[in-house]
Amino acid sequence: MRRACVALLALVTLAGSAAAQTYPTGPVTMVIPFAAGGPTDVLGRIVGESMSKTLGQAVIIENVGGAGGMTGSSRVAKGKTDGSQFVLGTVGTHAQNQTLYAKPQYDSVADFDPVILIAEVPLVLVTNKELPANNLQEFIAYAKANKGKLNFGSAGTGSATHLGCVLLNSTAGIEAAHVPYRGSGPAMNDIIGGQIQYLCDVVSTGKPQIDAGTVKAMAFMGKQRSPVLPNLPTADEQGLKGFEAYTWNAIFVAKGTPTDIIKRLHGAALTAMNDPDVKKRLGDLGAQIVSADRATPEYLGAFVKSEIEKWAAPIKASGARVE
Repeated sequence: MRRACVALLALVTLAGSAAAQTYPTGPVTMVIPFAAGGPTDVLGRIVGESMSKTLGQAVIIENVGGAGGMTGSSRVAKGKTDGSQFVLGTVGTHAQNQTLYAKPQYDSVADFDPVILIAEVPLVLVTNKELPANNLQEFIAYAKANKGKLNFGSAGTGSATHLGCVLLNSTAGIEAAHVPYRGSGPAMNDIIGGQIQYLCDVVSTGKPQIDAGTVKAMAFMGKQRSPVLPNLPTADEQGLKGFEAYTWNAIFVAKGTPTDIIKRLHGAALTAMNDPDVKKRLGDLGAQIVSADRATPEYLGAFVKSEIEKWAAPIKASGARVE
């Protein structure tokens, strides 16, 4: 009897392994939990195009926005564990929202299996070009002198652009009203039009407007200056010591997805990250591809836990909360 059970278990294991080795047998879906045309969408399409070549099947992009990225992420968390879909998560969807929302739609650690951390993308502070400030310290002084009169936009409540400015306001002692949009594109349009005064935008969508002179760039929010905006000083250089605001992009699947499928997806994403053309295209967006030692499922699992903890304190201190 015991031998029969062992044999049956071995057959099941071999069957599962064989199924994983043939994965994928059809198109797979990359769920991007934000609107089309935004920075996460652009990065995802570049990586997805390369992954499809490695996987031998189409990687279909599906934009499922809402609730700061939780709507699309939740769909993957509650979906099948056969690798037919995965989500391109961010610092907002898998770290910040766990504290910002009173009732998150999922547990970022318990409900997902990590696949790979792809890139980090710092934010940049931009303002309406008529604002009488030309650097970060002048901006902070102006905002304090006009306490409660300024409005800042974001790509939506809970997005990295929202919480980047929340962190900035809290650190600098600024009081301003938050105006959420359905993506950073509409927010940028209202910056240009003067309906709102500032935005902590992702570099990839902020840079074209900075270059065109339609907005002013006050500070780069990364640790070091960006190669795509080399003349823009960091917030740290301008007096906010140690300040950093960013987003990152990583792939997650539903908890319980077979290890062999995770390895297959990981390999395809890693191949994309090492592709010279992909590197250039992501670099042009201001995205910083992570080093090889950080591009493992194990690293991403530990990273998410540390990011949840890291962002909890400033979010709580700012008083930001979504019921």
